[in-house]
Amino acid sequence: MSTPVNKNLSKRIKDIKLNSLLEITKAINNNFSTEQLLEIFEDVLENQLSIGKLVLFSNENEKGWKCILKYGVGSEYNEINVERDLLPITEIGTINFSKKQLNKAFEIVVPVYHKSQPLAYVLIGDLEDKVEVSPAIKHLPFVQTLTSIIVVAIENKKLAKENIRQAALRRELELASEMQSMLFPSTLPHDNKLDTAAFYLPHQQVGGDYYDFIWLNENECAFCVADVSGKGVAAALLMSNFQANLRILFNHTTSLTELVKELNTKVMASAKGEKFITLFIAKYNLVTHTLTYVNAAHNPPLIATENSISSLKIGCTGLGMFDEITKIKEGIVNITPGTTIVCYTDGLVELENDNSEDFGMDSLKEIIKNNPKLDMKALNKKIMETIITYKQSKPYIDDIALFSVRIH
Repeated sequence: MSTPVNKNLSKRIKDIKLNSLLEITKAINNNFSTEQLLEIFEDVLENQLSIGKLVLFSNENEKGWKCILKYGVGSEYNEINVERDLLPITEIGTINFSKKQLNKAFEIVVPVYHKSQPLAYVLIGDLEDKVEVSPAIKHLPFVQTLTSIIVVAIENKKLAKENIRQAALRRELELASEMQSMLFPSTLPHDNKLDTAAFYLPHQQVGGDYYDFIWLNENECAFCVADVSGKGVAAALLMSNFQANLRILFNHTTSLTELVKELNTKVMASAKGEKFITLFIAKYNLVTHTLTYVNAAHNPPLIATENSISSLKIGCTGLGMFDEITKIKEGIVNITPGTTIVCYTDGLVELENDNSEDFGMDSLKEIIKNNPKLDMKALNKKIMETIITYKQSKPYIDDIALFSVRIH
């Protein structure tokens, strides 16, 4: 039969637990820091429930298990391997470590789960029950509940911070994407002399592929397609720098050989040998109908006439591969009316299907051969529709840029 003293002590313990839950709830609602929440947790367990030793391991997901709170213990807790020693435990109970030192330090393990996912493990020792002589096992469900509330609150704080970080990153990428779109020409000629069209699909929100069209004078134009090694923001930044240099250099020289040499110097200075750029650049004279080009290790564009289709391969090494490009060859082609040129990046021809087979240049040639009457915008659309069907369930593996021109 319970004595009045025991009843009063039992009520006091219940009040401690209730007040602790209220304090924790209030702290969470007031957005207390992780450190403040753990201080409250420690105060409740050590000072109010008289748990002399405690170690709290938390599941940090990709970072693995981490000790986020300890008191009353020495360095012995470092010997604990959570995956080996604790993961098999799913219910509150005594623990038996293989090392005697650990058995002396800790008596009970309290696992905290969310559904089937382990969130935390609490190891406790030196249990004292100031209410009764018997072990304080009856406090352990409360310890489990309190730990669960604390750990979930801390996890939610991490998720909130990560969501804010991700939102900021998304906005930065949106701005970078908007800025990158400004690099591309806003209009392309589509008249009785030239029919041009382009398409760009970045692998991520921003990418390292680039195309351009520039009028040099009333009788000459230049166009290019380029590809930075790598993907994402770093590639996009290098490409934006490259575009600015290319346009500036065209104001000083129209010699493709000189242009490529200078661009190589600029890329080496910017990328410091860590990235390189492949480039196809061409200059067309509308009066002489002569196309001059340099292919700097880029996927060779396809040039199609009524009777043949071939590749534009003549050029040099890629930009940024060597300090200096000593040997540059310029290709020269006499253009006949109706000639079509399709420039592209490797993300197009290297796209794989479910059998891990590349789309390939031959497939691109077939599309160009079989659709001689399509205008350039429709031809690009046909190419993209074909590769979407071809890739089946495989994802895009790289940026894709297309620049097509028909010379009338």
